[in-house]
Amino acid sequence: MPNLIPVKIGLRYTRAKRRNQFISFVSGFSLVGMALGVMALIVVLSVMNGFDREMKERILSVVPHGFIDHPPALDDWRALAQRVEAHPEVEAAAPYIEGFALVTHARGVEGVQLQGILPREEQRVSVVEEHMLVGSTDALAPGEYGIVMGRLLTRHLGLALGDQVRVTLPDVSITPAGVYPRVRRFTLVGVFEVGAQMDQSLAMIHLEDAQRLLRRTGPQGLHLKVSDIYRAAPVMAELRAQLGEDYLYKDWSQTQGSLFQAVQMEKLVIATLLSIIIAVAAFNIVSSLVLMVADKRGDIAVLRTLGLTARQVMVVFVVQGSAVGFVGTVAGALIGSLLAIYIGPLVAGLESLLGMRVFDPSVYFISYLPSEWRWQDLLAICATALILSLLATLYPAYRAAQIEPAEALRYE
Repeated sequence: MPNLIPVKIGLRYTRAKRRNQFISFVSGFSLVGMALGVMALIVVLSVMNGFDREMKERILSVVPHGFIDHPPALDDWRALAQRVEAHPEVEAAAPYIEGFALVTHARGVEGVQLQGILPREEQRVSVVEEHMLVGSTDALAPGEYGIVMGRLLTRHLGLALGDQVRVTLPDVSITPAGVYPRVRRFTLVGVFEVGAQMDQSLAMIHLEDAQRLLRRTGPQGLHLKVSDIYRAAPVMAELRAQLGEDYLYKDWSQTQGSLFQAVQMEKLVIATLLSIIIAVAAFNIVSSLVLMVADKRGDIAVLRTLGLTARQVMVVFVVQGSAVGFVGTVAGALIGSLLAIYIGPLVAGLESLLGMRVFDPSVYFISYLPSEWRWQDLLAICATALILSLLATLYPAYRAAQIEPAEALRYE
């Protein structure tokens, strides 16, 4: 029971009225600052988690999970596809040819990633067909030179279904009349929208048209779809061991990994910057406790004469400062968690009320504010805030423990 006396005194000091109102202001400011810091970190990290989730779901639903290439061309892609699909974690494989080109129409020129595909096979590894706005990838027929493009790309070029575009390759044809760039007219037969970068950069044509256009004897490789996208790298390593070194192997983490690494780096940087708010609140706890020690010198001397040891005096002020940090952390965690969970509907309601859009769908691929609250983030943020609050109390508590009763009571 005597061991609880310093704790009770410390908790009582948090509720007691100060003779100096400035101390109460600094103490309250540190509590509010701690709550704001914790709340801001939870909300921002949840929004970053939401963007990361949306990007992975949208991009990885379109981008092949794995690639097996054999430049310049595969001799028998069907035989290789059968061997690859025999792997228990590979769901499908489809042939492709890839290149880069300029697409030209009346309103301008856009650079695109040009893919030659077999529509029926590609539908097994990609969800583009499920996100067609008009037309279909099934309209890609050999020899008819049809093309399927993303919505943003067609909007920038001012295209409508059935319009013709010129596709110019980074290659030249040598003729008796001179050297000319290789150009072919294609007819737009479909427009898709997946809500990712592909809407602005991807154009698909039939595999046989791509072979003639790019002067290939066959597909350059296979697109793969695996059952678990996060096991794409191990699956590709197993296929390498099974098929040998005659092929080139890649997975989505090599083609798109830099994008997701950038998102993680942004999350880390933003979390570090916002942690400064918590650090400032911790410094305010130091300030308020130093002032409190000066204000309570007489009380400390009396407590020492009544039998409290220097260590117990330290506990009094450690408890007082930690209580401020704890209340601020809990308040920030509760408010931040509620905001993180409901920030999407809140922003949508404000947009509807004000008649404006925060994320214009014609500009941004993700046209709403996604959020994903994670208990791991909450635990890490609260632990950091509580540890900083505890560390902030040590110096003022040590100063209080060094006060000599006789010296303090001389001036009372």
